[in-house]
Amino acid sequence: MGDRIELRGLRAVGAHGATEAERRRAQPFEVDLDIEADLQRSGHTDELADTIDYGGVVDEVVGILTGAHMELLERMAQRIADTVLASAGPLATTVTVTVRKLRPPVAAELATAAVTITRSRPA
Repeated sequence: MGDRIELRGLRAVGAHGATEAERRRAQPFEVDLDIEADLQRSGHTDELADTIDYGGVVDEVVGILTGAHMELLERMAQRIADTVLASAGPLATTVTVTVRKLRPPVAAELATAAVTITRSRPA
């Protein structure tokens, strides 16, 4: 198809991670999304009802980032992918999610730690 909605650099603060310190102290996370969808109709009609409301997607992702504790970036990425595919309706066929921990707790200089996954709507 080739059509996609790209959301880059969505940031929110949440208390996620595998260590006790990460559970107690919130830290910044960043998310990028690529949502593959058929955007042809909305390109012709110029109607929000014919596309994916990315404002709503942003709100849902922020809710995940600021919500209940998760230990792994992998789990966070999966929850985001599942939520996006469910809320975007039949227009969204595939979503690629990158989740970055902006201050990973390691004993070396490391700018970010990230996980990227791609999930598709079941056929």
